[in-house]
Amino acid sequence: MQAVRGATTVSHNDAEEIAAATHELLEVLETRNRLSPEHLISVTFSVTRDLDALFPAAAARQRPGWDAVPLLDVQHMHVRGSLPRCIRVLIHTQVPVLHEAVCHVYLREAQQLRPDLDDRAVSVSSQRE
Repeated sequence: MQAVRGATTVSHNDAEEIAAATHELLEVLETRNRLSPEHLISVTFSVTRDLDALFPAAAARQRPGWDAVPLLDVQHMHVRGSLPRCIRVLIHTQVPVLHEAVCHVYLREAQQLRPDLDDRAVSVSSQRE
């Protein structure tokens, strides 16, 4: 069992934007870690308190095969000066890889949350190419 982390941000508290960012983040996590829904044990999303237009799990549940995955949304603890409009995810999965082979993904402004992963970070622009 492995835990896979990721995060992204949105520009506005908008349901369509939250859904698009959630799908983008999950797509990159699935691709980089060779995940498929049958590998997933559970997924927890947290959002900053300024995002209330859509549950990220509602967007995730629309992905093929994700309707059977246990999903949970929570509000991330607020800390003054922390990154706004941020969606985080913690995926518990069954994959036969060593811990150091797991690729945690931080997109958009969320890249600043884990600068130590810059060499493995995926930029939004490189994903669209």
